[in-house]
Amino acid sequence: MAQPATDNLPERVRDALKAGHLYYMQDLTMEAIAREMHTSRSSVSRLLSYARASGLVTIQIATPNEGASRTQQIIHDRYGIATHIVPVPVNISDVDRLERVAISAARILDRFIDSNMTVGIAWGSTISALSRHLIPKDLHNLEFVQLNGAGNTNTTGVLYASEILRRFGDAFAGTIQEFPVPALFDDPLTKQAMWRERSTRRILDIQSRMEVAIFGLGSPFSEVRSHVYAGGYLEASDYAALNESGVVGDVATVFFREDGSHHGIPLNERASGPDIDLIKRAPRRVCVVSGPSKVHSLRGALAAELITDLIVDEGTARALVAAAGT
Repeated sequence: MAQPATDNLPERVRDALKAGHLYYMQDLTMEAIAREMHTSRSSVSRLLSYARASGLVTIQIATPNEGASRTQQIIHDRYGIATHIVPVPVNISDVDRLERVAISAARILDRFIDSNMTVGIAWGSTISALSRHLIPKDLHNLEFVQLNGAGNTNTTGVLYASEILRRFGDAFAGTIQEFPVPALFDDPLTKQAMWRERSTRRILDIQSRMEVAIFGLGSPFSEVRSHVYAGGYLEASDYAALNESGVVGDVATVFFREDGSHHGIPLNERASGPDIDLIKRAPRRVCVVSGPSKVHSLRGALAAELITDLIVDEGTARALVAAAGT
C-alpha cells in the first residue's frame, strides 16, 4: 500500500499518518518507529492513539468463517439482516453494557455514512451515548435530520435532541435539520394541523428522502430506562393505553407490538415520529440495541422489518436467538 502524500497536512497529522503506516502496514514495533522518527516511544503511542481517535486509522476485526459467528449466521438466516455483535462480559451492568455497545457502534457507523447522503437520527438514550464516541470523518453534502420531536410538558427537548444532532454534524462535517415539535401531541388534530404547515412539511420532506436511518429501540421493560419512558413524555393513562394495546417498544416514539404491527395504537396518532412504513423506505436502517431486557422490543422491530443492520451486545443476541426457539 503506497503511503499518501501529506505535504499540505498539519505536522501532527503527518506524523500520525506516518506512525500509523509504519505500525499497521509495515509491522514495525513502537521502539523501531521511535528510532525512525527520532522521537520517544511514548510519543509514538500518543500519535497512534490520535490516529485512531481522529479516524486516520480504522480497525476492522474479522471473526472466523468469513466473519460470521454462529449467532450472527442464525440471526441472518432467520431475519435476513447483517448483525454486528459486541462482546461483553456476562456479569456487566446494563449501564456499562450500553457504553461498550455505544463505543463499538460509533466505530462501525462510518461504513454506513458517506458524502451526498441524508441520514435520519432518532434521539434516545442509546443514540445519545453513541453520539459521544463518534469518529470524525471529513465528508461533504451530508445532511442529518431529526426524526421525532422532543418536547413535552416539562421541557422543549431542544437542547437534548439538538446536542445529539450537533455531534453527528461535527463528526461528519454535515448540516443538521432539527424538528422542534412535541414528541407526542396532546390532540391528534393538533398534529394534523401542524403537519400542514410549510415549515413542518420541509422537515417531513427531508425525512422522506433519507438513505440511512439510525435509531435505538425504546422499551418499557429496559433496565436502563429509555428516554421516552423516563423523561416525562408519558402519563399514567398513556402507560395504561400502551399496555392495553400490547406495545413492547418504540422507534422514534412510534410504538409497535411484538408481532411488528403498529396500526390501531392510539398514541401513534399523536406521535411526531415518522410512520414505520416511511422508515422502512430508507435503504439502510441501522439499529443499536443494548441489554437482554430489550429482546421483546427487538423482536417487534424485526417482525416489522424495520432493521437492515443490527449492532447488539452478545448477551442480547443470544437471548434473541433463544427467544426465537432456535
